[in-house]
Amino acid sequence: MELRKPPPVRRLTGNEIPAPPLRNGNGRHASTTFALPSRRAARDAAIVVDRMQVEQLSVSYGSKPAVKSVSLPIRQGEVLALIGPSGCGKTTLLRSLNRLTELTRGSSLSGRITLDGADIAMLEPTALRRRVTMVFQQPNPFPMSVFDNVAYVLREQASRRPRKAAVRGAVRDALARAGLLDEVADNLDHPALRLSGGQQQRLCIARALAADPEVLLLDEPCSALDPLSTRLIEELILKLREDVAVVIVTHNLQQAYRIADSVAFMYLGELVEYGSAHRMFGSPREARTREYISGAFG
Repeated sequence: MELRKPPPVRRLTGNEIPAPPLRNGNGRHASTTFALPSRRAARDAAIVVDRMQVEQLSVSYGSKPAVKSVSLPIRQGEVLALIGPSGCGKTTLLRSLNRLTELTRGSSLSGRITLDGADIAMLEPTALRRRVTMVFQQPNPFPMSVFDNVAYVLREQASRRPRKAAVRGAVRDALARAGLLDEVADNLDHPALRLSGGQQQRLCIARALAADPEVLLLDEPCSALDPLSTRLIEELILKLREDVAVVIVTHNLQQAYRIADSVAFMYLGELVEYGSAHRMFGSPREARTREYISGAFG
């Protein structure tokens, strides 16, 4: 597969953004003196490659518009955070990236989404969803062992069902990429449903990574998790962005502040503002963005 020519190398810095008066995870307005942790360790240089392009995307459910003429890029080497109040179209936009939206009865879509330059409407949906995988809000491991949860994806991709020994290396690699292997390596036959919530979510990420995707979609992956599990997954996301384009929907503005490289603020189906996390949290251009980040609504 031929990649499009990447844009110039740019430098990302870590701690230069002043802490904005963000709301906490419950949506309440936090004090303007709230001490946010460091956003991330600085990287000397990050090569950022265009993977997907959303062009004038509009989505409706029946006569109700959910997304209105949204255009933005999705790049490997970055974490793109979609933020905005409930019902603003974030999840609809996310689900449109691998054609899950069309599974909803009464939905209609216009505009264009490309993956490596190819219109996704022309791609076979199952093949697309291997390349653009999604992890949902609630962990949803299959009722089988840890090993078989990850091996399931590999077996589905094979023309013949491979034996356990043939996929063992790939399963362990996916678990390692998801930061879970050290915790489960001694008993891969352990029932997945007996893992903790945070472990189950990382298992779902491992299952998604087993397909070797180009884009990873995360729909509020930490909303049901404790702070420790949230931190582990945020650290994992920052590592994964080097290998895949990451798009995350989050209501937690502190989380977006910590992990995002680019931010898209949506309101009533419209893309109000898109830009670097540095600018969006430091000096947003639109009044509605400033009001949302400061907790005036949402």
